[in-house]
Amino acid sequence: MAEISKWFVVHTYSGYENKVATNIEKVVENRKMHDLILEVCIPTETVIEQKKVKKKAPKKKMDDDFDDLFFEDEFDEDSEDVETVPVEVQRKIFPGYVMVKVAVFENEETGDLEMTDDTWYVIRNTRGVTGFVGPESKPIPLTDAEVYAMGVEKKVVKVDYEVGDMVTIIGGPFAGIIGTVRDIDTENNQVCVVIMMLGRETPVDLELDQIEKVED
Repeated sequence: MAEISKWFVVHTYSGYENKVATNIEKVVENRKMHDLILEVCIPTETVIEQKKVKKKAPKKKMDDDFDDLFFEDEFDEDSEDVETVPVEVQRKIFPGYVMVKVAVFENEETGDLEMTDDTWYVIRNTRGVTGFVGPESKPIPLTDAEVYAMGVEKKVVKVDYEVGDMVTIIGGPFAGIIGTVRDIDTENNQVCVVIMMLGRETPVDLELDQIEKVED
């Protein structure tokens, strides 16, 4: 297995994202290509949508058992009402695209990291795929920053500080300023640090790796 892997973006026909992902995974399983095609991902997010539903009137009460048997599912159409209810739905963040993590190897001539010909062939010839995202459809791997920004993978940062610790900001526009940790949100890679600005305590939100603990 190659030690290096990268994420690539595959363009698909609209509505074919799930089918493409499933087909790639089937080929990987059938051809035992797990060491070349490592993961397939369709980035999604959970959103709340307002859905209109019909609220029907209670069933009619029939005195006759025979009528009740045949009409128990009927409703009074004139009394139907419409109400709006919140519903959680999964929405594709990038419709028309599928992310694929594959093993890459260094091209001896150019020094570029590239996928194997077999990997390219399997992905490119999957039904519903129109090509790779890159110049002239040449597969170009995503940078680490792009991967984290797109939510394909979460950045893992070792945190050696706690709430209340004095820290130095080492990245961003506030680099070099010392502050105090107010809140740590490892799930979202965020930390809130209180710094002094214009004589006032000001909270600033930073990424976890943008600060380091001040040693005693």
